[in-house]
Amino acid sequence: MTAISVRIIHNPAAGDSRQGLFDQTVRRLRGLGCGFAVVRTAASGDAEALARQAVDDGYHRVVAAGGDGTINEVINGLAGSGVPLAILPLGTASVLAQEIGLPPEPEVVAETIARGVPRSISLGRVTSEAGQGRYFSLMAGVGFDAHVVADVDLALKRRIGKGAYVVESLRQLKTFAFPCYRAVLDGVTHEASSIVIAKARHYGGPYTCAPEARLDDVAFHVCLFEKPGSLAAIRYAVALTRGTLANRSDYRILRARHVRVEGPPGDPVQGDGDIIAALPLEVEMVPDAIELVMPGT
Repeated sequence: MTAISVRIIHNPAAGDSRQGLFDQTVRRLRGLGCGFAVVRTAASGDAEALARQAVDDGYHRVVAAGGDGTINEVINGLAGSGVPLAILPLGTASVLAQEIGLPPEPEVVAETIARGVPRSISLGRVTSEAGQGRYFSLMAGVGFDAHVVADVDLALKRRIGKGAYVVESLRQLKTFAFPCYRAVLDGVTHEASSIVIAKARHYGGPYTCAPEARLDDVAFHVCLFEKPGSLAAIRYAVALTRGTLANRSDYRILRARHVRVEGPPGDPVQGDGDIIAALPLEVEMVPDAIELVMPGT
């Protein structure tokens, strides 16, 4: 196999408990004869800029070593470039890694980075009213989950991981007003108390929000949480963890290629687990937008 040059973009703030995974993966890459350079992020936006620079520098492959937020930044730097993305999952949930079946095992991750075969996937593109656009690979959401993401205590997240989202969810149950959101799906309007525009099956880790969604699909799977209120939010959360969410009569999944979402102006929009925009916004599917390196291929 022809040697490839790899740029590894490492977020050292992600996954303190997974530093061993990073170190062991790097050692195994050396053993595989893979030529690579490691650059580290220091602030929000660094990963996207470093990905763009890797394209300009002629690297054959770029690795996002961090959580789903770091991966999202790298995706926004690589989309449309033709340079494949590989991932080294160091995050709290590592949803994209779970989606493609990449376990947090150094030998598998290193083998995938060095020898995995890239596959074209679609990306969602969110465009705000101001005309600013962001790509996402997993999901975009408005409502309860977006407010949790917007207000989660980052210092607490670094200390206790996923538990920080539980803490913030409990706080939001007391304070969130559950306004009505409108989703216009390919011209047809629907209303819900929260909306998740899914591109992948997994949500928040091992849980399933849209069972039929696939990364290479050309349509979104728009999840409508129709019933408002704290009690309904608790029931949705319990159903999600039990794998029974799709069975609820007040939960619907509709396919669409273009989505407009309206609600309280300025309300946060989360994409791949980070805040990426504010309402109102347009969401469109971009087929074959990026090459993602898959394990076991």
